Amino acid sequence: MRKIVLSLSLLVTFRVYGQEALKYQTPPQSILELAMAAPSPSVDFNGKGDIMLIIDRSSYPTIEELSQPEYRLAGSRINPANFSLSRAAYATAIKIKQIASKKEIAVTGLPANARISTITWSPSQKSIAFLVSDNSSVTLWQADINTGVAKQVSARKLNSIEGNAYAWLDENKFILSAVPAAIGKAPQQPLTPEGPTVQQTSGKAAPAATFQDMLKNPFDEQLFDYYFQSELVITDGSKEEVISKPGIFASVQTSPDKQYLLVEERHRPYSYLVGEDRFPTNTAIWKLNGEKVKVLSDKPLDESRPKGFDATSDFPRRFSWRADAPATITWVKALDGGDPKKSVPFRDALNTLEAPFTAAPAVLVQTPERFAGITWANNQLALITEMNSSKQRVKVSKIDPSHPDQAPVLVIDRSENDRYNDPGTPVMVKNQYGRQVLYVSPSGDILMRAPGASPEGDRPFLSRYNLNSKKQDILWRSQAPYFEQVEDVIDPAKLVVVTARESVSSPVNYYLQDLKKKSAVALTAFPHPQPSLLGVQKQLLKYKRKDGVDLTAMLYLPKGYDPKKDGRLPVLMWAYPREYKSASDAAQVRGSEYKFTRVTYGSPIFWVTRGFAVMDATEMPIVGEGDKEPNDNFLDQLVSNAEAAIDKISDMGVGDRNRVAVGGHSYGAFMTANLLAHTNLFKAGIARSGAYNRTLTPFGFQNEQRSYWQAPDVYYKMAPFSYADKLKTPILLIHGEADNNSGTFPIQSERFYNAIKGNGGTARLVFLPQESHGYAGKESILHMLWEMDEWLTKYVK
Repeated sequence: MRKIVLSLSLLVTFRVYGQEALKYQTPPQSILELAMAAPSPSVDFNGKGDIMLIIDRSSYPTIEELSQPEYRLAGSRINPANFSLSRAAYATAIKIKQIASKKEIAVTGLPANARISTITWSPSQKSIAFLVSDNSSVTLWQADINTGVAKQVSARKLNSIEGNAYAWLDENKFILSAVPAAIGKAPQQPLTPEGPTVQQTSGKAAPAATFQDMLKNPFDEQLFDYYFQSELVITDGSKEEVISKPGIFASVQTSPDKQYLLVEERHRPYSYLVGEDRFPTNTAIWKLNGEKVKVLSDKPLDESRPKGFDATSDFPRRFSWRADAPATITWVKALDGGDPKKSVPFRDALNTLEAPFTAAPAVLVQTPERFAGITWANNQLALITEMNSSKQRVKVSKIDPSHPDQAPVLVIDRSENDRYNDPGTPVMVKNQYGRQVLYVSPSGDILMRAPGASPEGDRPFLSRYNLNSKKQDILWRSQAPYFEQVEDVIDPAKLVVVTARESVSSPVNYYLQDLKKKSAVALTAFPHPQPSLLGVQKQLLKYKRKDGVDLTAMLYLPKGYDPKKDGRLPVLMWAYPREYKSASDAAQVRGSEYKFTRVTYGSPIFWVTRGFAVMDATEMPIVGEGDKEPNDNFLDQLVSNAEAAIDKISDMGVGDRNRVAVGGHSYGAFMTANLLAHTNLFKAGIARSGAYNRTLTPFGFQNEQRSYWQAPDVYYKMAPFSYADKLKTPILLIHGEADNNSGTFPIQSERFYNAIKGNGGTARLVFLPQESHGYAGKESILHMLWEMDEWLTKYVK
């Protein structure tokens, strides 16, 4: 009875805050200091590796900025004031550094408070171009590498919603997606509707995920037509040529020889069920003067697809230019109707069509599994990647593009979750067209950059890989006490690379290394952005759950902590469940204890400064081997994972098993609610932006591809909403009011809170205004941290 009275009194205390219209709060100083640390700069190198850009990044926007007008249309959130995506991250300043002289110059001539994005190098790399956004427009700018002086290329306002606002044609010529000059005024919503909004189905199955921000009515359609439209303009800064009528250009790709354009244009009828990427789309080849050379496809509305992870459209897809040819189009066509359940010898075909595009298309290769990409090298070599997502397998084969009659040769065949045997990704170089192609040595080898996962943790490496023998020779590997990886390969023949090096106490800094000469030159010396973390103890924990599956977690302990002197600590366990098709994959070690500890807004590591032992990245594998689905035994495995983690921290003499909190974001929030509903292991839980009622996601969720009607028992048992009457451990629910993630509607938290409240549980529901699935606003983030600290202090510490 005493416990019940205490819980009710605390709940009443929080209710008073709600009734008093709680203002934004700030967390304790130790958390505030970490949260407000400026982000570290990012870097970018030119092809020769003799010049680098040091790019300062923006910090948190204010809630006032997030509260600016925003439209949510066809799966996108846009800023109607300047025809751009809303909530986008941006850079605030650029410095140009000459590597040899170490001279740095700032890019000047920009407007005050410029929001910079989409930075690219010119073909000769003598200048850079980028977008500058303000409250009313997005414009194109260019800066000289030698002087740093920037100038506006064109006065035209650009439409950057589709992500192809500009592209280089030559050293000083661009193609732009510009806001139409004669666009007129935006549509105005009528005061009274002209009629009902109607949708109708004619008996054909059209299962769809629970997408958010879809079009909802005819007025939304008008807004989509208005704000997504652009006209294509070619400019050299002094003169402009408009080459198109206004249209919704989803993609505009220049051919490698810069003689043609590959244009994908959306058109009606639109859908209220799926997003813009599945709207009707006309795909055609244009000349640079706007003349249409050939229509490749006119895809109709794509609402109905087969069910399953490997399902796809029955229409041509993935149109792109071949990187190693002057003007050759490639695209993929499903041979199974897009249905992975069909038994067919080949699922996809990769088609090609060469300029002048008058011949019939040719089939270059057919793939037994779903086509996932191609990496071009030259006319004798390309690498094809196939995926079977249901079985979590990936295959890579080499082909000879000049002999399509020859069968592909399998090079890699592995589980996509088998990190220990991941050979890495190939090193790319620019060819004569300025396109990225596979580097191939004179002996026919390629270079691979790999994460280097091992039982000791991640140790990234660079290797020489022979595509015939499949033999891999490691040329360089990260060594303790650093976590270091190859960021860029400047000269693959001479093995001159740029590496990004960090340690537990040192942030990422960049080094120019000659691997043959074994020499290294520091390029940056960024200071520690969060010095109050110096001295925090970090350790990779390894332990087993009761069925023998190996698990890991990254443990953080307060600076100066001694278990013999200071006793056991309260514990904050943070996790995110992941599904595997084999126990051996699930048992692999992930992460590195040598990585720099940088606390970002969503991290649990803040609470190491508040006297907690923090278990971050606590492994929660859900395994379904063979024909079994992982979720068939979700709850048993979830509980077993949690028990093993608590046993480990307790057996170390560090954690107090009677004072453990669990938390997570998104699927981690779903995990948290389930652990509290089905165990008495925890004192409290924190669940951010989760989904708790699986009947609201009836056509699949996370890695569950069966529908509710195929596996109703799984949907019921996995939903913590079904067991809200059993959940008595205090749970803090936080959710962005404008969550845009599939399935995690804000109503998920609202209904779950009501269910807990109605059954006498202890819960607190916090909605963050203007925030989506991830949180961005400074006030929101600080308030979230305050809420979490209050909860942990009251119920755990």
